[in-house]
Amino acid sequence: MRFGWRAISGPALTAAALLLTIHFDRFIPSPAPLLVGIVALAGALSGLASAIASAAVAVIGATLLLLGRHGVSGATSADLIPLGLMAITAAATAGITGLMRERLLGTVAAERQSHATAARLSAALDQVDIGIVLLDAETRAEFINGAFRDYFAVPDEIADGKPPFIALMYHSRDTGAFELPEDELGTFIAQRMEMVRIGDATPINIALRNGEVLRFVCNALPDGGRMLSYTPVTDLVRHTDAPSRADYYRSLRDPTGRRLIRHLRAAE
Repeated sequence: MRFGWRAISGPALTAAALLLTIHFDRFIPSPAPLLVGIVALAGALSGLASAIASAAVAVIGATLLLLGRHGVSGATSADLIPLGLMAITAAATAGITGLMRERLLGTVAAERQSHATAARLSAALDQVDIGIVLLDAETRAEFINGAFRDYFAVPDEIADGKPPFIALMYHSRDTGAFELPEDELGTFIAQRMEMVRIGDATPINIALRNGEVLRFVCNALPDGGRMLSYTPVTDLVRHTDAPSRADYYRSLRDPTGRRLIRHLRAAE
């Protein structure tokens, strides 16, 4: 037990309550409820050790108070039974509140560790070139990494607002991200939504208007959510382009310097 103000507050309050009981003896017939309450407070503030110390002070003080009132020979079973009940109650209260506090502190520490791990994982996923989106069971985006935001020009205010996946698809359509004719976009979006809904893990290639090609994969998660990955495979797919137009296709692959920007971010 660390001897801070929290640790000593329980025993100190118990001793103070006993002194007040002695001083105002005629007005306080039984200090037991007050003492048990102080034991509970000590357990909540400082844990099991402080609560047990407070309970011990309470039982010893109540015993001395009883002996002071009736003497050793004058104490009867009617006096000893309430004292015994108070001792049992104080010990039980110390154990319960102290253990509950320890469990609560352990839970809080575990949650902090979990949040720290999640923050590190999020930071790591922002450094990769693979676009990653985590959806909950209702297909709302709980996490969108930096690569996906770059590929589909999703501003942070939209990405951080946990938008539904259908909203991300419509945003990409409205910004002209897909290399598809206008009349095919509706069917394309409906097919992607169906893949996500059923958890179809069949990989497909998505051609972007800037010349990049992403391999889309949907993985079903145990909690009913989905993990969507968009892996850049431009160099693997574009090798079949017509040789006569090779320079043109190369100029389309990274017209905004997006790869350089992500490299510089990773270097920071």
